[in-house]
This record gives sequence, structure tokens and C-alpha cells, in this order.
Amino acid sequence: MTPDGRDGAPATDAGGALVTDGGTESASVDGPADSLRVYLRTLESVGELNRIDADVSWNLEASAITMLANNRDDRIPVFESVADSGIPARLVGDPYRGSRGRPWDRPARALGLQPDLTGDEYYRTVMDRLRNPVDPVTVDAEAAPCKAVIRRGEDVDLFSVPWPYIHAADGGRYSNLHTMVAPDPDSSWTDWSSHRAMIQDGARASVLLLAGEQTPNLFYYRYERRDEPMPVALAVGVEPAAQFTASMWIPTGSDEAAFAGGLKGDPVELVECTTNDLKVPASAELVIEGRILPSERLDEGPFGDYFGYMHGPRRSMPVLRVDAVTHRQDPLIPFCVEGSGVGYSLNTTSTTEVACIGPDATLGLRAAGYDVEKCVPWRFTPRSVYVVSTDVPRPGYLHELANFIFTTWGMLHVDFFVFVDAEVDPLSTREVLEALALHADPDADFHQFGAETMPKVPLNIYQTPEEKGDVETGTSKSKTAKAYIDATSDGGAETEPTADRGALRERARSVLDRAGVDLDPGVAADD
Repeated sequence: MTPDGRDGAPATDAGGALVTDGGTESASVDGPADSLRVYLRTLESVGELNRIDADVSWNLEASAITMLANNRDDRIPVFESVADSGIPARLVGDPYRGSRGRPWDRPARALGLQPDLTGDEYYRTVMDRLRNPVDPVTVDAEAAPCKAVIRRGEDVDLFSVPWPYIHAADGGRYSNLHTMVAPDPDSSWTDWSSHRAMIQDGARASVLLLAGEQTPNLFYYRYERRDEPMPVALAVGVEPAAQFTASMWIPTGSDEAAFAGGLKGDPVELVECTTNDLKVPASAELVIEGRILPSERLDEGPFGDYFGYMHGPRRSMPVLRVDAVTHRQDPLIPFCVEGSGVGYSLNTTSTTEVACIGPDATLGLRAAGYDVEKCVPWRFTPRSVYVVSTDVPRPGYLHELANFIFTTWGMLHVDFFVFVDAEVDPLSTREVLEALALHADPDADFHQFGAETMPKVPLNIYQTPEEKGDVETGTSKSKTAKAYIDATSDGGAETEPTADRGALRERARSVLDRAGVDLDPGVAADD
């Protein structure tokens, strides 16, 4: 029902614009997007959205069409008519997937930036915004679009929402593109994160919580040890800045809503949940309110994950008991088609790694005192390999930097780093491979690191089912090495100063331009 007790129904104005409790939502494409809907209208205004009116099933069809669009570098699909949906909801396939050569272009549009920025310009702009957090504001429920329809208690039915069945071998239907909000029981800090949830029945889901990450640590080592349920909210289809921030490595104790405001350049509007006192982005399409219960487990997985294969075995994971579901009229349910083959990277996950986590990681390394130019997730292997361009001011610097990364940031997902010179662009495949070929000596520059102390995320393809065990905390029993490759030139005489190299590049561009060669300086070279 609606907040005033009336049954909710889809509403549009005469022109088809979506109507919320606050009136017709702006279709403006200027400035940062205040909601997923405004962002999609921005894409539509430049011909990058594909509204599909034909009936499409949530059962593999929506994900298959999305994967085809991803592989073809095509428009973002919105499925306006989803068969067998209990509510008039729609699906959006990989809404933040960037284009093949420029993975930051659609996130740039979402943040109100010029879409033709070079990679360097984009990283600098995002880091500048993250340096200037903007505190959120709280709005009343009557002004929050996510409160247009409220269902609680026995009226809750998760299966009324058309959660997609994404891969043919998945263990179930998933919500895998949302912001999870969970509080620290011992302070005022609230963590934003992203942990997939497999729908079990009308009022329960199992949540993939891998210890070593912030929200799982809150649950396993505080709530569950005290035999207390952890209140949570899954905010589905939040505004872009909030979605991006949930994936970043924001330090424990920091106000992630304020970082989202900084990323956006304006305050994020929050609203208090209906059944607990957590605050969620008011512009969310749908919010699941509930509790993760201590000492209760349900099966989760397998799932075609970002490592590029169908991982298993099926595992026991904590249980989310749902207390209420609130949503907009005609909610949009975004989802990500995770890896369907090794090296598959054309989706929302890989894009947000490069376009959001990369600038945040760069800023974090600089704040720690390291002379890093850029830290960039390798976009063909999201969350597995990172490339860091940096000066090497002293012997042992790279090992020190690797030690900081692997032990301070809890890098469960990243297997190894490639270090390159500061003038090498980590966004350029050609430049990184050239650095590996020229400067990485297999005998002297390949370093195994931390074999006795590094836990592994239990999703890697090379681990046996036994190594993927330990249902108590959700992490791997095994300890394994991380590794890094030194592909820097070590300041050799053959390396030209950065300024000279830049001047030569500009001269070459000028010559090519006069010759009529069309160059896009923002495209990362793939040849």
C-alpha cells in the first residue's frame, strides 16, 4: 500500500514521464544524475539506451539479451515488460557498463562530467571530488520516492519482484546490483557495501558474506558472537553516486553517504527505513528491510561470478529475514551479468572497478604517502589484477607498497599487481604489455608475497572444493601467496624524462593530425 494506505499503482504523466509522490521526475540530462531513472534518461538522450517493449522473461532471457548487448558494445537494455512479474517492475541490464575502449564514459555521464574526458582527466576529476565529501540530508518518508509502495509482514513476497535468473547453472535468482546498508553496533558508523543475495522464498534470502570485508566482519565478529541479528537494508537501483561508492574502498568508520555526495557534487538524500532506523538513499527504486540472523544458514550458489566461470561448491551463507519491502511506482531492477567466460569483462562490475574503485584506490595510496600516479584494475580481469604506475624513489619501495596493499586493505580478491613507470598509462593495454615485455625479468622481477598470511577469497578457479571450505566464517581455509611484477625500468638511462616523452607524443599527434588521422586521446589502446 502507499504511505497513506491506498493501493499503489503505476503513474505517468501525459508525456509518459514517470511520476513519483513528489510529482513528475525531472528528465534533465544536465549535472549529476539524482536517480537511476534520470541517468537512464541521460543515456536515452544520446542514443545509448534500448527500451525493449516486447515481453521478456526474467528466466535467462533478460540476461542473455544483456550479455549479447555487452559483447557487442551495444546500448544499455531496459526491459519494459517482464513476463510473470507479480508487480509492474522492469529490469535494466548492466546499466553502468562502459564502452569497450572507454570504460569510464557512462560513469562520467552519470556524475555530470563531460563524456569525452581522457582517462587521466577523468581520474583527476573523480579524485578531486572524493577529496571533498558532502554531508547527506535526510528527507521525510512522504518526500522519498522509494516509499511510494510499502509492504510489510505477511504482505511481503520477494518473488513478486522479477529478480533475474542470470546463468543456466545458477543456484537461484539473485539481486546482485544493490547497496547494502549495515550498522556498526559499537559506534555511529554505517557501512555501505555490495554483497549478492540469492532469493530463497517470499521472505528470506541468503547473502554472500566473505569474512575479511567490512560488512561480513561486522556480522561474524560482532553481531553473531553476541547472538544478535544485524539490521540491514538492501537498496536496489540507487542513484549512481551511491552505487559507485558502495563498491569503493572507503576506510572503516567513514561516512560513505558523504563520499557519495562528494562524488556527485551535491548532498545525497537519505530516508529512514520503515521497520528499523537505518537510512537509505531516498531515490532508490526498491528497498528490502530486514535482519541477518545469527547462527542461521541457507545454501547459496553456485553463481557465474566475476572470475569468469561458474564457481562452486554450493555453500551455506547467512540468512536475511525480510521485514518490509518498499519501492517506487513501476520500479526498475538493475542487474549485472557477471563473467560467463575467462576474461569476460564487459559489464557493470568491470566498469565500476576501473571507473570508481581505481580513482579511489589511487587516492588512498597517495594519502598513505606513496608516489602513485594511477592505480587501475586491469579491465579484462576485474578484481584479479591491478596495474599501478609509480615512481620508484628508493630500493625496496615496491615491496613496501605491496606489503601496504595486501595487509592494510585486505585485498582478498586481487591476486597480483603489476608495477609500471609513472609515465606508463595503466589504462592502455599496449603500454602495460610493452612495459612487461621490456622491463619485467622473470628471474628477478616476479615476486611471491605473504604465503603464510594471505587469506584467499573462495571463488578462485584454481582452488579445490576442500580449499574453498570453512562455512563458519565464509572465507577460505587456505593461506596463499599474493604476487607482484616489477615492470618498471628502474630509472635506467634508456628511459626518457616524462616531460620529453610528453612533448614527443604531442609532436607525433600534431603530425598525424595534419596528415588527416583522426585520433581520440581518451581511447585506451588495445593493439
